[in-house]
Amino acid sequence: MHPEMTEIKCTIMRGGTSKGIFIMENELPKDPQKRDDVICRIFGSPDIRQIDGLGGADVLTSKLAIIGPSSRADADVDYTFGQVSFEKNFIDYKGNCGNISAAVGPFAIDKGLVRATEPITTVRIHLTNSDQILVAQVPVANGKAKTEGTCSIDGVPGTAARIDLDWSDITGTVCGKLLPTGNAKDTFKIGQKSYEVSLVDAGNPLVFIRAESLGMTGTETPAQIEGDPTLMAAIEKIRAKAAVCFGLVKRGEDAYEQSPYNPFFAIVSAPADYRCSNGNNVRKGDADLVSRLLFMHHMHKTYPITGTVCTGAAMKIPGSIPWELMDPSSRQKEILHIGHPAGVLEVQARTQDEGSSIKMESIRVYRTARMIMDGTVYVKQ
Repeated sequence: MHPEMTEIKCTIMRGGTSKGIFIMENELPKDPQKRDDVICRIFGSPDIRQIDGLGGADVLTSKLAIIGPSSRADADVDYTFGQVSFEKNFIDYKGNCGNISAAVGPFAIDKGLVRATEPITTVRIHLTNSDQILVAQVPVANGKAKTEGTCSIDGVPGTAARIDLDWSDITGTVCGKLLPTGNAKDTFKIGQKSYEVSLVDAGNPLVFIRAESLGMTGTETPAQIEGDPTLMAAIEKIRAKAAVCFGLVKRGEDAYEQSPYNPFFAIVSAPADYRCSNGNNVRKGDADLVSRLLFMHHMHKTYPITGTVCTGAAMKIPGSIPWELMDPSSRQKEILHIGHPAGVLEVQARTQDEGSSIKMESIRVYRTARMIMDGTVYVKQ
């Protein structure tokens, strides 16, 4: 025991294309402010390099999972997600993270929170951020989550065991309904310009906009988009207005500080040939839709799973911008493919037309995950 530092047990897990620090709830202070102060010190925030902590100085690696006994009878564990800022002393708990959620099942099994049943263990995860249930099917062997397998996902080197994630219980994550305004499309007037958008709430709330509305082709790299300050300012103004529609903030001007994580912002376009950041090529026929997504004021280098879930839902809503951009044959598919900066991913989406509304019957995605480090972090008191 170091007399000047506090010891906290933690685990670093890769979930999908993200990496996060997993901490058991009972390891942290009960007081929310003290808890968040400790967590920021664990990550090394605020500091854009997070050099004095475990954070990876990137929005995809500055992620938190707090795990505890389930507070619901229909779940096995509680999972609270936090996006830890490296620019200020702040943790955003206003949304879910699907990539990190992929690691919750393996973590729960490896830590003995859920009994391992071969060959597949079903883990029911209570997403405390939205009070919904995610069902993970995790391959296991010898009492532990399997890591070896043949599943590959763009944005992660190599192959690993496939984890299936059922996001069926995800509609109205923030505002209680799939379409917060009741419309498949809305028009935002910002300054002298008008922008057509689709607002959809599934997994996490998203704003969808055509790339051409922003003067883009849709196949730009994250670096190219972030390198255009005028474009980034326009994106934030649209996102801020959407944040009010979703009920995340009362005033648009508060969105930048108070709700940087949600809503996500998806710039979508029709399928096209483009070169990925990893050197691979995506062909027009590989995807049903192409998207570039922003969160935490940065462009995602791949694509978030909650973003995938919501995009899959939007692609099945007649009249939405993603639906309009797809080829008519793609609209009939249950397995949909989304092109992103590092490749293509798939989502299984099935809907039911109830006349006045669309009901999401099933949304499934798959990921891989594994434990990277398990040990003790030393935190300055």
